[in-house]
Order: sequence, then C-alpha cells, then structure tokens
Amino acid sequence: MTVARKLRQLSGCETIFAAHDWSGAANVDGFEVRPFQVQETSQFSGAEFDHVILHYVNYGYQARGIPFALVPIVRQLRHYCRGRFLTIFHELYASGPPWKSSFWLQPLQKRIAKTLAQLSSIRLVSSESMRRELGKLASDAEAIVNPALSNFGEPDLSPDQFSRRDPHRWSICGGTALIERSLQSLRKIIDQIPGEISPQQLFVLGGSDSPTVRALLPHSGIQTDYRPRLTPADASGILSTSSFVWLDYFNRPGVPGDVLLKSTAFAAACAHGAIPVFPHKSSVISVEADPLPGPFFIEPAHSELPAANDRAQIATRFYDWYQRHASSNHLAHGIARALELSPELES
Repeated sequence: MTVARKLRQLSGCETIFAAHDWSGAANVDGFEVRPFQVQETSQFSGAEFDHVILHYVNYGYQARGIPFALVPIVRQLRHYCRGRFLTIFHELYASGPPWKSSFWLQPLQKRIAKTLAQLSSIRLVSSESMRRELGKLASDAEAIVNPALSNFGEPDLSPDQFSRRDPHRWSICGGTALIERSLQSLRKIIDQIPGEISPQQLFVLGGSDSPTVRALLPHSGIQTDYRPRLTPADASGILSTSSFVWLDYFNRPGVPGDVLLKSTAFAAACAHGAIPVFPHKSSVISVEADPLPGPFFIEPAHSELPAANDRAQIATRFYDWYQRHASSNHLAHGIARALELSPELES
C-alpha cells in the first residue's frame, strides 16, 4: 500500500491489488483489492490495466514453494498487458539439507523462477547477489536492485536524534521464528558485549505471542519488554529510540552478507538508524558500490562493534543509506521509471 500511495502521488497511477486467497472484492485504504486464485485463469481483463507488478514469494503461492499453476496465469496476464510486466522477486528458490523438502524441490523452484523471469519485461531483486543468481538462471534477464522495505515504517529522523539515544537500549524484531533464533544466540553472547553499550533494556517486537519466546527472554540484569502483534506505528516508536538491533537471520553459514537485504527486519533497523548486530561475521553489504558500515558482529572468539563515541555517526550512515537505496520513495521512483509512468521521472 505504501508504494501504491507513492505511485499515485508521483504519477497519478492507480493500483488494483489482487491478493492470494482474498475472499471477495473490497476497498482497503482507498485501493481496490480483489481475490486472486492461483488455480484459475481468465481472472482479469486486459482492458483493466496498463501494467502488471507481480510480487513473487514462491511459498506465498504454494505451500512447498512450487506454484506451477501460477505460470499459465502469468502467461495470460503478459499476453493481455498493454504496457510492462514487472516481477519483484523476494527470493528465487530455497536451500536446505537433504532431509528437507527444499533440497529436493530446488530444481523445480529454479525452473519456475526462470520462467517468470523470462516472461517479465522488468525484474526487481533485493541484492547484487540475487541479481547474479538470477543471471545464472536466465542469462538474458536483466534486473534492477532495490532492498526490501522496512515493515515498521520510515520515520523522518535528524542526526541529533541519534546522538540522544541510550546506547544500552537494544531491540529484536521480526517474525516469531526469527525472534526465537535471535534470542537464543543473544543469550549465548550477551556477556561479551562491552559495558559501554551492553543492553540494559531489550525490546522484542513482532511475531505471534509465543511461550518459547517468553521462556527465552533474559531475566537477570536486563529490563525486557515483549510486544508481539504490535502495530507498525508502535514498533517504529520503539525502534526510533533503540541504539542496536540484534539479528540472527541466517540459518546456515557461508551466505553472502547482502542476502540480508531481503529481510524486512534488517530494513526496519536501517530505516530507524538502529545499528544491526549479528552473531556471525559476514561479507560487506553494499548496493551500487555504496557499502554499509560494518557488518558488526559478536562471535565467541572475536567481535567487531562500534565504539560508543562513534555510535551516533554510524547510526546516521545506516539511516542515510536506507534513504538512498531502500526507502519506499526510492522504490516508487524506480518502479515509475521502469514502467515509464511519467517522462519527467527519467531525469
């Protein structure tokens, strides 16, 4: 909805949403939302739209990440589309060990991603790593890069707001599984955090109310505040006063650091100038040869963390980088240019 509102402001472009498993037509925040059934074709008339934007999250369309039924629908939409067809790839395929279904289904997931990339006139991915991987699947499929948006808002902040923050105020945010994993790893290393920035307050934001999360919350010497299912506005208010966000995103080692750019929790940290800290060292995170500070991490034998005196400056750098490369305003301008919605946006 955020990007749709900005597209309306930029170019007068109106968006009709088609939501998977949505029941009946409705108006949400001033936009029409229709049901979109993956099993059905002929759901839309080409006379109703100029361009199509497909947000592709393979597991969002089929429980095992192989939505073959989506392909003929995309072919039909592509045939009737008078303008351009943009596919936003949240991911291309999943990875896992041999005892996981993702290991055996990966070739099928790759085949679907390749087909959708070839059917699209424009492709958008969240990182340079994903762009390279897409090029391996479909060599003629050029893509533009825009990291994932913050799921907890994009406040307007000034440098002095970063300098006033308490360096002992930390947060963990995201879905339930990510929160559980992050709490487990934080408990293992929390005593290694230097006293000048060690957490005295810890906010745990998002996901469903989980007894596992409640059992993992630190109880000695740290004031904890667990808020599942909170509103984006409430989460934004807390992140806007947090100095650090602890994030244990990767399930396996050796993943390029910029894969984090598909994480909305990582985006939320950057959008609020809260410095992300990880339990493992990773490669530099960069877009268009513009790297983020760090990455900052704490491992049992080694850590790299910002000094307390440098924290505000580094937080500002995260915030400014997000505005340049990931914000909804940046994404909307990129989509508008790609769809040629307004000639003046080409400049």
